[in-house]
Amino acid sequence: MQTAIYPGSFDPVTLGHQDIIRRSSEIFDRVIVGVLRNRAKSPLFSVEERVKMLEDVTADLPNVEIQSFNGLLIDFVRQNGARVIVRGLRAITDFEYELQLAQMNRVIAPEIDTLFLTTNLKYAYLSSSTAKEVAMYGGDTSAFLDPMVARKTREKYLSLGSGEIDKE
Repeated sequence: MQTAIYPGSFDPVTLGHQDIIRRSSEIFDRVIVGVLRNRAKSPLFSVEERVKMLEDVTADLPNVEIQSFNGLLIDFVRQNGARVIVRGLRAITDFEYELQLAQMNRVIAPEIDTLFLTTNLKYAYLSSSTAKEVAMYGGDTSAFLDPMVARKTREKYLSLGSGEIDKE
C-alpha cells in the first residue's frame, strides 16, 4: 500500500488545497493530510479547528485521513510508513522554495521522495493568506473556500471583532 503525506498549515483549507488532496487520493492508496503545529506562526484557527475542517471537506474521500503533527516533517512521514511527500506548486517562486525543502529532506531521508503537483490554473493565485484577508474585510470568499470553511472563517473574524464581516 502506497502512502503519501500532504503537509501544510491549512489556515484555513482552501479550494486549492482540496484540489491537491483529491488528486493525491486518486494517485495513492492512502493520503495523510498533516496539519503542522507551527510555533513560529500565529494561526487564525487552532490545530483542532483546522483538523476538523479538513475532516469535513474530505469526508467523501475514504482513503484520506487527517492528522496533526509537531517537529520535522520527515519524522512524521516515517512514523506513518509513507515514502512520498506531496506538495502543490502555484508558481515558479513556489518551486524554488519547495525544491530547497525537497532537497534538504532528501539529504535527511534518502528513502523519501517529494512529488510536486501543479495547481489547477483556477487556483494558481490562491493562498490561505489571501483568502483570510478577503474574509477579514467581509469580501466574497466563495471562489476560494468551501462554503462551510467560509462560514467558519467569517465567524472567527466576527468573534475576534475584526473587519467588516458578512457582506456575503
